[in-house]
Amino acid sequence: MDEPANEPGPADLARFIDHTLLKADATRDDLRRLCDEARAHGFASVCVNGSNVPFCKDLLKGTRVMTVAVVGFPLGAMSADAKAFEAREAVRQGADEIDTVLNIGALKSGDRDAVLDDIRKVVDAAAPRPVKVILETGFLTRDEKILACTLCRTAGARFVKTSTGFGPGGATVDDVALMCGVVGDALGVKASGGVRTTADARAMIAAGATRLGTSASVAIVTGAAQQAGLAKGY
Repeated sequence: MDEPANEPGPADLARFIDHTLLKADATRDDLRRLCDEARAHGFASVCVNGSNVPFCKDLLKGTRVMTVAVVGFPLGAMSADAKAFEAREAVRQGADEIDTVLNIGALKSGDRDAVLDDIRKVVDAAAPRPVKVILETGFLTRDEKILACTLCRTAGARFVKTSTGFGPGGATVDDVALMCGVVGDALGVKASGGVRTTADARAMIAAGATRLGTSASVAIVTGAAQQAGLAKGY
C-alpha cells in the first residue's frame, strides 16, 4: 500500500531514529540485537550507556549507523565536571554524539549561570561531537522549557531533547512544537519518551522533530506490534 502523500515511509522514518537501549540490565546479547536491527533498518544511531559504547562501535564498524552515549543519565544532578569527564571518555571510546541531561534543579531554581556552565562543559568536552541536551520536559513549566531551550542554544548545544524516558512524562507534540519555535533552525529537536508507534513518530516529525529516540524502532518502521526484549517506556 502506498504511503499517504507527505507522510514519511518506513525508510524515511528510519533515518530519524536513535535506536535506544538504556536498561540497567542490558546484556551483550541485547546490545548485539540492537546493533543488528540498526544495521538492517538503517537507523540513524544506537543510543546506549557509556560503558557499552566500545562494544556497539565495534559491531557497527563499516556502517553509517552512529553510536550515541548518554551522559549524566537519567537525573542530570551530578556536577558539571563529572558530566564533562563522562562525555570526554565516551568520545574517546568512539561515541559520535552525546545526549546529556540538563541540571533540572538548577534550572528550576533560576540559576541560569549554573545551567549554562553545565551544558558548556559537556559541549567543550565532547567537541567536535554534537551534544543533545535532555530537558526532561515533564518536570518543567512552559516558561522553563523556553528558558532551557534558550540556554542550550547559548551554550552551543546542537539539539534539545524532550525526555529521558525515565522521568514523569515523555514527548508530546505540543512540547516538540514549542521547542522548535524557540530554537528555530539553529538546533535540532529530538522527541523521546513514549514514541512507540508509526503514528507517534509521524506526529513528532510533523511537529518539527528532527530526531526520535525510541526502543520501539523496529515496530515503528514495520508497523508491527512492539516486540519484546528491549527497553519499555523509552
